[in-house]
Amino acid sequence: MKERIDKILQEGRRRDAAEADRKKMLALFHETDAEYELKSNLFGQLNDQKVPEDSHFDVNSVFEKLWKRIERNRKHQVREYRIVRSFVRVAAAVVIGVFAGYFINSMLEDTTPVYYTAQAPRGSVSEVLMPDGSLILLNSDSQIKYSADGEKGNREVFLNGEAWFEVEKNKKKPFVVHTPYYDVNVTGTKFNVKAYDSDNDIATTLTEGRVVIKSSKNFRLSKSVILKPGQQMALNKKTRKISVKKVNTKWYTSWKDNKLIFVNMSLKDFTVILERKYGVDIEISDKSIIDLHIDCTIKDESILEILDIIQKTLPVKYRITGQKIEITKK
Repeated sequence: MKERIDKILQEGRRRDAAEADRKKMLALFHETDAEYELKSNLFGQLNDQKVPEDSHFDVNSVFEKLWKRIERNRKHQVREYRIVRSFVRVAAAVVIGVFAGYFINSMLEDTTPVYYTAQAPRGSVSEVLMPDGSLILLNSDSQIKYSADGEKGNREVFLNGEAWFEVEKNKKKPFVVHTPYYDVNVTGTKFNVKAYDSDNDIATTLTEGRVVIKSSKNFRLSKSVILKPGQQMALNKKTRKISVKKVNTKWYTSWKDNKLIFVNMSLKDFTVILERKYGVDIEISDKSIIDLHIDCTIKDESILEILDIIQKTLPVKYRITGQKIEITKK
């Protein structure tokens, strides 16, 4: 058993490893009989790293958090297959890096931050577990660049798209989410940031804790904005106007549970979200219907089921031509 696990890990963690070898390595985490040997092997690799005495990096803590996350996903497989598949693709970069050892070396050998990237293609949601234990869920068509350490010890994420954050508390190491227009600063909290390039607004919705929104290099706020649980700050990119209001946070965060809630949403904005969720292209050929509004909830419905609902509730119809869905007026 030990020789088999050693061989699989050795082949799967190579930087030029084939996809099949990486999948074989990740599959070890679902083998109950392999748990003891696997943990022993990985602990051995992590403990072999030379960690300075004044470092705050806890090898055992990082490993245990990673293992708990893997076990939780194994025991509670309630999400759609495409989400699990995306998690394996994206999180593999973090998991394999830690197990191989070069991730730790990168953080400890230099005081400048080392950045990693993760993304969720259209039609999928991806999960990223950071070395500090913070959890990031990426919505469809989103990507992040992130670091876990640096000269100032900050935890940084650069976001393009939408993401849900569950940040581990650490007052000594602030967690910062950079958007093109403002920075979200936290020490430990749960919140959602929507910052797609194609959207008119950038919005931050706070569910738990406290966040401070500050100016970025590209845009200066008149003053920092402090959000309380249940509040949302939205910045219109065209007018540069800011609004802070009390909201039902579930309307803006339910996507992370594979559920979308739409309340009085324009057909134009609705189809944009459908394109991201289902990985399809939708064209509204008649401009007179783009401002029609719709209320609905999507969970397990297919794109065709959603289109049928739209066709029954609004004065529109659809047709599929090749790879494109065309919506027209009835």
